[in-house]
Amino acid sequence: MAEGSQTRRLRSRDWFDNAERWDQTALYLERFMNFGLTPEELGSGKPIIGIAQSGSDLVPCNRIHLELAERTKAGIRDAGGVPIEFPVHPIFENCRRPTAALDRNLLYLGLVEILNGYPIDGVVLTTGCDKTTPSQIMAASTVDIPAIVLSGGPMLDGHHEGELVGSGTVIWRSRRKLAAGEIDEAEFLRRALDSAPSPGHCNTMGTASTMNAVAEVLGMSLPGCAAVPAPYKERGQFAYRTGRRIVEMVHEDLRPSRILTREAFLNAIAAVTAIGGSSNAQPHIVAMARHAGVEIAPADWRHGYELPLLVNMQPAGQYLGERFHRAGGVPAVLWELLEAGKLDGERLTCTGRSIAENVAGRESVDREMIRPFADPLQREAGFLVLSGNLFDFAIMKTSVISEAFRARYLCRPDHEGCFEARAIVFDGGDDYHARINDPALAIDENCILVMRGAGVLGWPGSAEVVNMQPPDALIQRGVQWLPTLGDGRQSGTSDSPSILNASPESAAGGGLAWLRTGDTIRVDLNAGTCNALVDEAEIARRKAALPPPPIPPSNTPWEELYREKTGQLGEGGVMDFALKYRGTAKRLPRHNH
Repeated sequence: MAEGSQTRRLRSRDWFDNAERWDQTALYLERFMNFGLTPEELGSGKPIIGIAQSGSDLVPCNRIHLELAERTKAGIRDAGGVPIEFPVHPIFENCRRPTAALDRNLLYLGLVEILNGYPIDGVVLTTGCDKTTPSQIMAASTVDIPAIVLSGGPMLDGHHEGELVGSGTVIWRSRRKLAAGEIDEAEFLRRALDSAPSPGHCNTMGTASTMNAVAEVLGMSLPGCAAVPAPYKERGQFAYRTGRRIVEMVHEDLRPSRILTREAFLNAIAAVTAIGGSSNAQPHIVAMARHAGVEIAPADWRHGYELPLLVNMQPAGQYLGERFHRAGGVPAVLWELLEAGKLDGERLTCTGRSIAENVAGRESVDREMIRPFADPLQREAGFLVLSGNLFDFAIMKTSVISEAFRARYLCRPDHEGCFEARAIVFDGGDDYHARINDPALAIDENCILVMRGAGVLGWPGSAEVVNMQPPDALIQRGVQWLPTLGDGRQSGTSDSPSILNASPESAAGGGLAWLRTGDTIRVDLNAGTCNALVDEAEIARRKAALPPPPIPPSNTPWEELYREKTGQLGEGGVMDFALKYRGTAKRLPRHNH
């Protein structure tokens, strides 16, 4: 226990043991009695530990936390704390329309108000599905009370007729098989359902696995927590140990502001490359960093781009989550990066020890799953930042560039790493699905598919629609991928090497607004540029003549408020006004009566 921790007055005592306002203490205590808590517990000075419950029937990826909460509570009690479980706003990526991206900032706002306004001394953040991780870490930074992440873990590996089928990834691959005439709709459904054999989040290295790994790299969860599959016995053991540890963190006053440093976020960028992480890590890492008072500039992504891909996991690799866990999980990856001198091992973590101490001796024994740094699956496998006359910022996930795509577009003699393509522009997902097979578009191997109107303002929320597949006729000829570009996002489980998160988006006046079908786009990965080959005079003429970009009307009050307050993906998609609120727990809220 840290020096002085026994004498420091916990914030919950201002509710439950306030000698200056016994009337308020009585009011605060009274209703907690109706489910069996006692004044002795709440007024004892023991840490009150919140469990931010993200699981429910509406969020199947996180539903395991309904069971894990009992083990977490047991750990909290055994360490001398009092657990209080409460719900957070649901986020379910697969099912939320028009996009779950709307919910990250909404969960953030709600959790800030709970942590700030209720008698909570520390909190266990229960995570799983994509945005449940960044949203809760953002809130913990804003309030700045001791916080620890408990991942729910991925599903068991999916199998279909002897083949590994990974959640999400199987959808995009099956769409191509359906277009090629290799399977029918019934087989498509069977393949998809077989990819989800147990409780847990995606068993691929999609956004869920990526962001839970990022939480561990940042130092916000116990070493090894991220990758344990949800049904494994170790998952309940991690829940218990996490419950014990958060009580200790409260006594040590170990808060997010001490853990979430610039160096920690640079470590996260490096690790995302090594694991083949989701392209959605870019806005989420930037958002978490900005709420922690850390600015991540476009140039900082170079910190990860030049590193290799080490984890052989779909969509960039071959295997799924169970094998990743058995191979050593995140600690084994961090061990590789540390040994190579590519990680800051001195960063403080929720254990009270450094990253280097946490992962000492954690070298993987499965070198097919987690490759040595000197013998990677791919070199220079990170997010490549691009800019040009179509946008100021976008990224390309290079770890999913297939050999076929590389050979067709990036290996021209004397033009390696560069290609030019004719733009085929779609205004949103409905337009794409309605016209992608239109013969009049004459789409061939020399085209780039462009999706606009898919960003923060245009969708709204930014949708995962940029991983567009080629027309059926091209797929039937063996062309599995065309270059794609858009101001929206794509699923982290996708194997499409798209140019994503283009900012500013077309609805905010970005260059995609004036782009036309038939324009030539030049992409130069060596220079980090993406430009439409249209002269300045023509661009100016088009801008002057352009009508306002088509934006569907908001359908709910939150959609309207989200559009009004949320920034672009390149800047993390955060609500800029909220960034000034940090360390709100330092000032106790006023009494309510």
